[in-house]
Amino acid sequence: MIVKKLLHTRMRVNDIERTVKFYEQALGLTVSRRHTSPRGAQLVFLATPNSEEEIEICQLPNSPSVQVQSDLMHLAFEVDDLMAFAAQLEQKGFKLSDGPTKSGSGSVIAFIDAPEGYEVELIQKVK
Repeated sequence: MIVKKLLHTRMRVNDIERTVKFYEQALGLTVSRRHTSPRGAQLVFLATPNSEEEIEICQLPNSPSVQVQSDLMHLAFEVDDLMAFAAQLEQKGFKLSDGPTKSGSGSVIAFIDAPEGYEVELIQKVK
């Protein structure tokens, strides 16, 4: 037997509203649903364009502060034109934290930091 498909990836945060606002404003993701878990965690699921998988943002009450280590994990999103996307990010008040850099495959990559220090990779694939 094998798994059927990836449903979502969960990331715990300190400030759920700040994080949701970042993903909505910087990347254009949309909230698909919100609820409180039986353990009291605030959960927000974000829909990603052209994908069935979601990102689950979680804020646990009375838990230690989230401190993301560098290079612990990241999310990667494809964009059509990385330079144009970066320009739009800057107009919205967001800046790239690294790149753009041409990869060995010829793709161009860059990173932007989400709240809590999670990295978001932006990839313009070779056409």
